[in-house]
Amino acid sequence: MKKIIIGGGIVLFLVGFGFWGYYSSARPAALDEFAKCLNDKGAKFYGAFWCPHCQNQKAMFGRSQKYLPYVECSTPDTKGQLQVCIDKKITGYPTWEFADGSRESGEVEPALLAEKTGCVLPEVK
Repeated sequence: MKKIIIGGGIVLFLVGFGFWGYYSSARPAALDEFAKCLNDKGAKFYGAFWCPHCQNQKAMFGRSQKYLPYVECSTPDTKGQLQVCIDKKITGYPTWEFADGSRESGEVEPALLAEKTGCVLPEVK
């Protein structure tokens, strides 16, 4: 009897997880167009894969983070900086640079990114 209950619980979990996976992948991510617009407007997000603030910044965009205009600055061994970021004089992560040459450092709220670029920030439900 105990095996049947455990087995049934596992089956229910797998079915629920399957429905969640299907529905979450079937809907377009809420901030896709906003993230694409940031790129179109010339914004750049400089960061490092090991930087927790960069991970937080990406997390603000959920699945839409794949469209962010992200530039990796760290060497794979984490001990140096890639030339593109040296040339841009990036000294901290994350750093956002905008088409007008202005910069914002640290975790930047999407509302400020919208203000700096003119991109429309949708209401996320």
